[in-house]
Amino acid sequence: MKVILDLCVVPIGVGLSVSKFIAECEKILKEAGLKTMLHAYGTNIEGEWEEVMAAVKKCHEVVHQMGAPRISTSIRLGTRIDREQTMADKIKSVEMKLNL
Repeated sequence: MKVILDLCVVPIGVGLSVSKFIAECEKILKEAGLKTMLHAYGTNIEGEWEEVMAAVKKCHEVVHQMGAPRISTSIRLGTRIDREQTMADKIKSVEMKLNL
């Protein structure tokens, strides 16, 4: 089953800057062959359910290995079975309504 997921990983107990941890997660998602769109407070991910969830798990494993004693992660996801839809499709639909 295809999923579009919004992921926000927040390492806790590592100081103020978390960008090096997020960069590692971005590498994991790319290596998994998933389509991603980084944004200011997370990453949108598109792919097969099992592959996306496996990559999220690996992000947690790697961030812990990097020294984060705790991680707080927020996930929002959506699936649909009536037709295929990509992140680009969703954005294009809104942009068309805005006449962009």
